[in-house]
Amino acid sequence: MASTDSQPPSYCAYVAGLAEDNVHRRYHDTEYGFPVDSDDELFGRLILEINQAGLSWTTILNKQDNFRKAFDNFQIERISAYGLEDFERLMNNAGIIRNRLKIAAVIHNAQQVNSLQAEFGSFKHWLTMQGSMELNEWVLLFKQTFKFTGGEITREFLVSTGFLPGAHVHDCPILK
Repeated sequence: MASTDSQPPSYCAYVAGLAEDNVHRRYHDTEYGFPVDSDDELFGRLILEINQAGLSWTTILNKQDNFRKAFDNFQIERISAYGLEDFERLMNNAGIIRNRLKIAAVIHNAQQVNSLQAEFGSFKHWLTMQGSMELNEWVLLFKQTFKFTGGEITREFLVSTGFLPGAHVHDCPILK
């Protein structure tokens, strides 16, 4: 995919020349755009996207294991029960992004996902039953349901988990 003034190179093109052990290359080749079955892993992706806001994706990928450990392996049920002590623990954890609004959003969103699971069986089922909505419809739904999920965060979450197309260009070697 050729770059134009209005369109940056694809992520596929960006990682093509990177070493196989590069964080971007590993993420692109093994996670980005591929369906996620586990609700906890889906929620983990949302945590990462929320925390990326205003920062580089490299920073988040380098801290991904720290996020997993700090947020109890992304277990929705545990995160949804976090109280003030957990909030302060996270605020003091130098291995993650220590932003009050982002941490509060993650806890709130875990509670929301917990409710969705109770009503629809799973977070993934709730996402799947939305059908093939346009991005603006997804953004509206996410803004009504979650905190700290603007247009870019919602789009990247949905693309990264395979709910929206666009993660890989048609001739990306990883798809062959």
